[in-house]
Amino acid sequence: MTDTLDTPTLSAVPQARRVVTAIPGPKSVEIERRRQAVVSGGVASVLPVYIARSHGAIVEDVDGNRFIDLGAGIGVTTIGHTDDEVVQAATRQLGDVTHTLFTVTPYEAYVRVAELLAEKTPGDFAKKTVLVNSGAEAVENGVKIARKFTGRSGVAVLDHAYHGRTNLTMAMNYKAAPYGTGFGPFAGSVHRAPNSYPLRDGLTGAQAAARTIAHLEKTAGAADLACLVVEPVQGEGGFVVPAEGYLAALQEWCAANGIVFIADEIQSGMARTGAWFASEHFGLVPDLVLSAKGIAGGLPLAGVTGRAEIMDAAQPGGLGGTFGGNPVAAAAAVAVFERIERDGLLAEAARIEAVLRPALEALRAAHPVIAEVRGMGAMLAIELVDPESGEPRADVVGAVAKAAAQEGVIVLTAGSSGNVLRFLPSLAISDELLGEAVEVIERALTAAGV
Repeated sequence: MTDTLDTPTLSAVPQARRVVTAIPGPKSVEIERRRQAVVSGGVASVLPVYIARSHGAIVEDVDGNRFIDLGAGIGVTTIGHTDDEVVQAATRQLGDVTHTLFTVTPYEAYVRVAELLAEKTPGDFAKKTVLVNSGAEAVENGVKIARKFTGRSGVAVLDHAYHGRTNLTMAMNYKAAPYGTGFGPFAGSVHRAPNSYPLRDGLTGAQAAARTIAHLEKTAGAADLACLVVEPVQGEGGFVVPAEGYLAALQEWCAANGIVFIADEIQSGMARTGAWFASEHFGLVPDLVLSAKGIAGGLPLAGVTGRAEIMDAAQPGGLGGTFGGNPVAAAAAVAVFERIERDGLLAEAARIEAVLRPALEALRAAHPVIAEVRGMGAMLAIELVDPESGEPRADVVGAVAKAAAQEGVIVLTAGSSGNVLRFLPSLAISDELLGEAVEVIERALTAAGV
């Protein structure tokens, strides 16, 4: 294992943290002033620093501040910002074809991405894919394909799930604010059930699965469910890792009842957890796998991949969209797959966990407010609660994230109660930058008096 990914650098962004102004700096403040006049207030930014350049694990703002990025665009730039080979592949494609629409005059890159998804998603059976633009669009298409295949309407989801901001996906989310507040009425036939949350429920995987299944059978009825949509490791919900055996039991129940089992791997897929898809860690073979975020190195692309007989249930013309599987994004995706495979980047996720998890456990030992360290690979989190009452400490999470940003470290919050700090570094981050980022977070926790 290596500390960095050894590739030539196209973007001259030093892999070092640097703070040279207040955060945000004067140039960012001026752009923010312009933004307030023309950009919808519904498009809020966690940190109003405006990024000018990026590479690897570092982003640089318009004022020259350089940040260690532990968010990677919420898991998008998994193999690193402006990865050289991704940039080269996209650039070449820009000079050839930018758009024709695959459903009018197709092109090979779309086919190649579908081949790679068929190869890398779990399951040794014939698979087919539809490419779309975003994670939410992948969820929508996965649900409608499952409905078409089964002839049923019901959609089952789990507590603490997040699936998007479209009408259907807002109905599928666990948390209403801010994603769904005031935007209803929402799509119907969505049924929510308790999930496995070991820190909070203390149940075994078998016990948690029995509870989930009993709830769905009582409130929805298995015979009316088209699909169950699960995140193998929940993203916005706080990187919740279910108890052993939980997901396998749900998949077995789905198979026995003709319910399409859909793995939402939008945040957990594409090498993020040290496997191509997190489902592999749990021995899952989903009927459909949803991919997005890290699949194209920063370009907009998503997909639904699954059993050929399910995917072919849709009639010709029933799937697709103007920009879905755009040639440039598809070319970038092929480069991402090739980089992960050729350069052994699954091992880089394991390296990051080997460095970051012990450092976070050391923080937990020193700061009782940290109730748990959890996650897999380069998808780790800490949940903060009051050590006496067990109540969520979202206030501390917010203060730590804000303080870290002032020192040049971008860290994201998560959790249904807003009390989780999540770590989604790119696989290009060095051990040294990881250690430096944890030191910054340690200082922030100490300053918060916890």
